[in-house]
Parts: sequence; structure tokens; C-alpha cells
Amino acid sequence: MSNPWIAIGALAVVGLVIPLSMIAISALIRPSVPEQSKRATYESGEVPTGGTRIQFNIQYYMVALLFVVFDIETVLIFPWTVIYGDAVEAVGLWRALAPMVGFIAILAVGLGWAWRNGAVRWVTSKRASRQRVES
Repeated sequence: MSNPWIAIGALAVVGLVIPLSMIAISALIRPSVPEQSKRATYESGEVPTGGTRIQFNIQYYMVALLFVVFDIETVLIFPWTVIYGDAVEAVGLWRALAPMVGFIAILAVGLGWAWRNGAVRWVTSKRASRQRVES
């Protein structure tokens, strides 16, 4: 006469109790040494200078986004290549090849669009070009 919801409720309780107890215990036993240097922003080992509201070059994000898109493309193409031989035997060459050709064509059009709009061309800042001239 056991109810299956009891196990789900117990799992939910354990899922809440463990993280909350870990947070509480760490808050109680951690050392508390307030220093000004601990409150400073950490920038990968660099001392932060200037304000936090600076403009980033959007080109970095465009290149990162294109990398992610083409990285995912590789993840999608690999399993297809593994089963390609079996698929050709089962459904024929064109029916096995057409979806992947379409997928790669869409990616090629997207890469052409990004190339045409300058997303893959890295733009240097005025400061970097001045430093290059002075050196």
C-alpha cells in the first residue's frame, strides 16, 4: 500500500536539504577576514583600471558565436557519417545524402552572409593601431 509519490517527495526533500545544509555549514565554518583586496574585482590576474561600463568589441561575440555554430555542426555531422553506409544501403544514395547536403548548404549560406557582413573580419582598435605604428 505504498504510494509512489512518497519516494518522489523524499527525493525532493533530500535534494533541497543537502545543498541548503552544505551552504549553511560552509557559512558557519569559513574564515571571515574582511580585507579591501578581497572586495576588489578579479580580472584574470590583471589589476582592473577604469570604470566597469566600457564598450566591448561585438566582433569577439560574433566570432565566438560562429565558432559555436560550426562546432555544433561537427557534432551533428559525425553521427551521420557513422551511419551513412548503412543508410545508403537502406534508402539509396540521394535520400541518404540530401539532408546533409541541405544542412551544409544552409551553413554555407550563413557563413557567406557572416563573411559579407564582416563578422569574420577582425577589426583592430585605434589604440592598437597606434601602438603598432609607434613600435
